[in-house]
Amino acid sequence: MAQDNTTNQASGADTGTADSSSGDLFNTAAGWVLFAGIIGLGLSVLSDKYFHGYDAEDLPLEQMGYVIEGVEEEGEADAGPTLAQVLVDADPEAGAKVFAKCQSCHNVEEGGPNGVGPNLHGVMGKPIASNAAGFSYSSALSEKGGEWTWENMSEWLASPRNFATGTSMSFAGLGKIEDRANVMAYLAANGGAPPKPEPEAPAEEEAPAEEGSEAAEDGAEAPAETAEG
Repeated sequence: MAQDNTTNQASGADTGTADSSSGDLFNTAAGWVLFAGIIGLGLSVLSDKYFHGYDAEDLPLEQMGYVIEGVEEEGEADAGPTLAQVLVDADPEAGAKVFAKCQSCHNVEEGGPNGVGPNLHGVMGKPIASNAAGFSYSSALSEKGGEWTWENMSEWLASPRNFATGTSMSFAGLGKIEDRANVMAYLAANGGAPPKPEPEAPAEEEAPAEEGSEAAEDGAEAPAETAEG
C-alpha cells in the first residue's frame, strides 16, 4: 500500500508538471499573438498618418488623372438625329421588312380583319385607340388620349409599355429610330398620314468679310497725298 501511494504521488506530480508546461506554452503563444497585433495596429496608424491614406477630403472629386481618348465628358454625348431629320429619308419598303415582325398580330389592308391586334390601315393621324372598328382596346391605351402623330407613334413603337403603362401589347419595341421612321412611312403609305414634322434649319454662320471690302476700308483710312507744285 505504501508503494502504491508513492506511485500515485509520482504520477500526480508528473501530470501537474505536464499541465503546467502546457499552460506556459499557451500563455507564451497568446502573448506573441497579442504582441503581433499591437505591432500591426501601430504600423497601420503610422502608415495612415504618413501617406494620408483613404482620406476623402484629400482626394480630388470627379477628376480624371489623365485624358483617355474615346471617353467623353458628361454633357458632350451626341444626341443623334431628330425624328424629323430621320423621317426625311424614311423608306416605306424598308419599313415593310421591319413590319414583318408585326404581321402575326396586325395587318394594313384596307377593310382587313382585326387579329390579335387591330387593323392598322390608315392609323396615322387618327385618335388613339379608335382606328379599328369593333376591336377591344385596353383601357391603358383607350384612356391615353391624343392622336397618332409621328411623335406619338414613334414613342409607341419604341416602347408600348412606357407609352401606355398597363397596355396588353407585349411587343418590346423598336430601339432604332430609323426602324421606327421606316415603319411609320410604311403605315403612311397604307392609308395616309398627317404632314411630317419639319426639321429645324441649321444656324446661319456669319459670312467672312470680303477682301475687297477690307482693302477699301484700308484705302479710306490712308491719308490722301497732296500734289506738290
